[in-house]
Amino acid sequence: MTLKQQIDNDIKKAMLAKNKEELEALRAIKSLILLAETDKSSTGDISADVENKLLQKAVKQRKESADIFQQQGRQELADKENFQLEVISRYLPKQLSEEEVMTALKNIIQQVGAKGPQDMGKVMGAATKSLSGQADGKLISELVKKLLVP
Repeated sequence: MTLKQQIDNDIKKAMLAKNKEELEALRAIKSLILLAETDKSSTGDISADVENKLLQKAVKQRKESADIFQQQGRQELADKENFQLEVISRYLPKQLSEEEVMTALKNIIQQVGAKGPQDMGKVMGAATKSLSGQADGKLISELVKKLLVP
């Protein structure tokens, strides 16, 4: 079952349950998918990788919005963004823990043969490819810096 079909099924369930908040979040995801499918550069169907990137972008936007609302003391809006973040996160692959990311990065550093900070680009390129959808880019970057800078 594709992500779009899964979202459609969940939209129906949310409608039957009269769950407005979840319905709003699911419709936002569906909107992202439809926009990607109708994009000029798209051939109609989008790959699972593109779907993951769309969801990750949506998660990142929701996190940033929630943080801003929190700083401004607008808790009701922050709560709404956090709820949408939870709904969107259900459709992403399982996120790796910091320890799992660290282990994977150590293996990548060995494979690439990185010796120091000058090799960060090589490591980041390989790491973002292999850990795509499983870890946040910011976390990967921070850990690579820790591992490569003596």
